Amino acid sequence: MKDTEFFLSTLPREDYQQVYEASLKDEVTCKACGKPVKLYIGLSKPPYFYHTLIDDHLSCKNLVDDPPIQAISSQQSDSDNEYIEQNGFRIPKSRSIATMEKPQVTEWRQPKALKGRTPFAIKRKTSSSFLGITLDDEQKEAVMTIDGPLLILAGAGSGKTRVLTTRALYMIEEKSIDPGSMMLVTFTAKAAREMHERLKTQTKLPASHLNRLVIGTFHSIFYKMLLHDNREKWNGQHLLKWDWQKESYLKQACRELDIDEKDFPFDQAIQQIGYWKNTLKTPTNIHPSDEWEETALSLYTYYEEQKHQRGQFDFDDMLVKCYDMLKENTHLLSAYQNRFHYFLIDEFQDINPVQYKLMKLLSNHTNNICGVGDDDQTIYSFRGSEPSFILKFKEEYPEANIITLSSNYRSDHHIVSSANEVISKNKHRLSKKMYAQFQTGHSPICFFPYDEEEEATMIVNDIKEKIEDGAMPHEFAILYRTHTGGRAVFERFVQSSIPFVIEKEQSSFYERKMVRGVLAYLRLSVDTDDTSALTELIRALFLKQSVLNDVKALSILHDCSLVDALLYLKELPTFQMAKLKKIIPRMSSLKKEKPVKALQIIEKELGFNDYLKKQGNEGNAMDKGSDDLNDLKVVAKKFSTVPEFLQHTDHMTLTQKALKGQNNTNGAGVQLMTIHRSKGLEFKYVYIACAVDGSLPHDFALESARKGDYEYLEEERRLLYVAMTRAKEHLLISCPSYRRGRKASPSRFLKDLLN
Repeated sequence: MKDTEFFLSTLPREDYQQVYEASLKDEVTCKACGKPVKLYIGLSKPPYFYHTLIDDHLSCKNLVDDPPIQAISSQQSDSDNEYIEQNGFRIPKSRSIATMEKPQVTEWRQPKALKGRTPFAIKRKTSSSFLGITLDDEQKEAVMTIDGPLLILAGAGSGKTRVLTTRALYMIEEKSIDPGSMMLVTFTAKAAREMHERLKTQTKLPASHLNRLVIGTFHSIFYKMLLHDNREKWNGQHLLKWDWQKESYLKQACRELDIDEKDFPFDQAIQQIGYWKNTLKTPTNIHPSDEWEETALSLYTYYEEQKHQRGQFDFDDMLVKCYDMLKENTHLLSAYQNRFHYFLIDEFQDINPVQYKLMKLLSNHTNNICGVGDDDQTIYSFRGSEPSFILKFKEEYPEANIITLSSNYRSDHHIVSSANEVISKNKHRLSKKMYAQFQTGHSPICFFPYDEEEEATMIVNDIKEKIEDGAMPHEFAILYRTHTGGRAVFERFVQSSIPFVIEKEQSSFYERKMVRGVLAYLRLSVDTDDTSALTELIRALFLKQSVLNDVKALSILHDCSLVDALLYLKELPTFQMAKLKKIIPRMSSLKKEKPVKALQIIEKELGFNDYLKKQGNEGNAMDKGSDDLNDLKVVAKKFSTVPEFLQHTDHMTLTQKALKGQNNTNGAGVQLMTIHRSKGLEFKYVYIACAVDGSLPHDFALESARKGDYEYLEEERRLLYVAMTRAKEHLLISCPSYRRGRKASPSRFLKDLLN
């Protein structure tokens, strides 16, 4: 696009991002005065060019009355269009903007306000001070219902932590229940600490008395029971604490079972084994449904045998083995039942089978079990969580009381009403509706970027504008469905001056297996002696890793590059040698191609497609290698040369590693996180990225629904509900027109709101 004259109205929409980034480098100039101009891409106004200096703007002001300069590609005359004046430029009012697919037209769409159908009316019943704590009638009823099974349906923002802590105080102070007979179970250590701190500040009791109350996570409480029973066996030195320790056993199993471990998805296998253990499935009672599960089951069997032989255990064993211990040792179970009479369980919707059975076993002598949760926020099925424990609570305990906390104290009415509209479409849920307690002048909005890159630009620029108006960075969160969904947003924040925080677990997109593989071709086209890239290439060509040493030796022997040395390999099958003779001469020319073109050549001409099909995790429901390649093509579109593109990937990888190494625990910046990680949090401003079919709901849920299984689709709708209800005042949902280079449709979950 260098030395090209263009008019914004005739510029293809797919090129906006490229022009925007060029304008940041002062590479876009005004035809009238020759001074640099910037391209605005945000939410508050349609895209337009503007001078950064007022004097430049004024000097061009008198020129806008003259006929505008036509772009080279424009064939229309001045009289064909009606113009408006904007920031010193004349822009056609209703000129369509071409998209990547020429027959279709993607016009700029004004953001659309979303409003639920429920009019605002405060449904909260009277509030009163109880033990010095303000409660509404529903909360007070939940606090004072002590004996027997109780399910508290605590919707988003309904004050469940307040209810839990007040209930514990009421039991101890007003009902004189021994705190040592109470067990309060949470899902995170942070939640346990928060409740303990609240109790300390709100009680008049001495700390020694309050400390008798057992508050902790499932793992911390039940691990202590195992330690108490056999301290030597359950010594922490025997704990497999990290995934790399588990992975070493699985790799060993692959070698012994003759399974190709080169590109085996060990993280997926570890998750599958954890799922089986948390649903109390031992290797002997699993019936694999496909080839992947057969392989995972073999690894599971081997893994359990190795742990047993070495006297080791993992975090899942803390619950599974405690359940086995209590079930088999009736005297021990009786001893714990004699001590504990009351059980309070936070986030009850996230409970899995082994956790549920443990709590049921411990409480079946009194049935004083209180679960606090919301079936609409069950989003951890991959860990074994099931909404059925809430949905069937009344069946399990016919005498149970069910109290619904229906007042939402967190979010604006329009947010609550819109979220109600979304979640009400789920069929397998307890009927309920949340009611907001305040209304601002802000409605949730949907905005419509061209693609992921423009989406990230719009979000970051909107945040920048709001910060300039007085907002603080920590008041913002950007939520995405999967880690890869945050790639473009992360890169735009790196380019900005806005402080931000990412999840510690989030690795760079460019370190993903398939991305490394395809980038290896580009790296070797630039540097034919790049050893690490050659290692990746050897994998992609299905050569043995031992070949690397042979290539290094041949390179010295024949005084040639590592890439050229591949042609001197001996004893390769004929088809592999033929492939190398085709690929190697072509590789050197890749660096001269546009990055997108180079990726297409690698995929189709140089055989990377074969690697994708065989080793690209195409059977993995969540992460497909072909998806990674399509994501990479979206990034590559922004760059003119291969070296420039590679420099960008290296810079982003190093930046992300550096950020992960920082100890930013105060959350002082904009939060970038997955929807799963945002659960339990709240922010004044929330952006939900890529709310389109295929992302939210995820492709795997749509595929399951096509086969008649709607369970995952309902969980995806719950995910959107959780994301929406993190927002206190401002909710902004992005629906890009293109995703991974293909036309996208707004999430089906938003259909009624958008209509």
